[in-house]
Amino acid sequence: MNRWLIALFAALSLVTGCTSQLTRSSPDRRDFGVLVMAHGGGATWNREVEAMLAPLRSDYPLEIAFGMADAASLQEGVRALESRGVRRIAVVRLFISGESWYERTEQILGLRAGAPPKPASDAHAEHGEHGDHSMALWRIDTRSTFALSTQGLADAAEMGAVLADRARTLSRDARRESVLILAHGPGDDDENQRWLAQIDARANAVREALPFKTVRVETLREDWPEKRGAAEARVRAFVEQANHDGGRAIVIPYRVQGFGPYADVLTGLSYASDGRGLVPSAEVEQWVRRQVETLRGGAFRAPN
Repeated sequence: MNRWLIALFAALSLVTGCTSQLTRSSPDRRDFGVLVMAHGGGATWNREVEAMLAPLRSDYPLEIAFGMADAASLQEGVRALESRGVRRIAVVRLFISGESWYERTEQILGLRAGAPPKPASDAHAEHGEHGDHSMALWRIDTRSTFALSTQGLADAAEMGAVLADRARTLSRDARRESVLILAHGPGDDDENQRWLAQIDARANAVREALPFKTVRVETLREDWPEKRGAAEARVRAFVEQANHDGGRAIVIPYRVQGFGPYADVLTGLSYASDGRGLVPSAEVEQWVRRQVETLRGGAFRAPN
């Protein structure tokens, strides 16, 4: 009889332990989903970002909101996640700078005051524009709580490996080569200095990879004509100097995808580049995963 009771208690303990573990772990994923914000661009831009994020879809409900903190795109992504039972949403902001559109995103999600209510019809919405992108600003309708990433790809240690790989692939004779790492850049001068410092820290991986003559980081200040002229002159001067005395220039874009306007800026100059941004690379996917796991284990905020 005693042996039978011991066996019964052991069995009950095993079942209880399994049930307790299930209770602890299930809520952690059951109502959790991921919304990735990405600048977006042409078909190739979007396709490469979607392909990079594809492996995460097998692990989490995931949607992409293309645009620069566009309320319509964010509303669509949140609504799609909520239709799948998601109530805790990790918002991973796939931008070069962690500062980009952070407060605006908080406003749209209702985490900070400043966005007007959602219009009754999109036809009556206030649609700002930036380049070819809609930048609608209004507070979305949602029943979810949110956690927002604060790190940008300029802060991401993983990007050093991407830059080093690009440089090694393009190099022929490192001691005669000068590497230019070129980024979009913001309008504010202080913020621009932070961009340069952050990306230069990633550029150390290039300096360590091969004995290049020099490695320089520049920002083009692309959307600010009063800043862009001087930036273009510095960029062209660097490439011209790199080609003196049998030297060679290598240009690596520090962009999420593609070469942006740099081919036009460098017209008439000799340089080597494969035109590839940080995507495609396994390192960007790893960075997104790290952001997701950090946010999943942290605090979520409800709209005010």
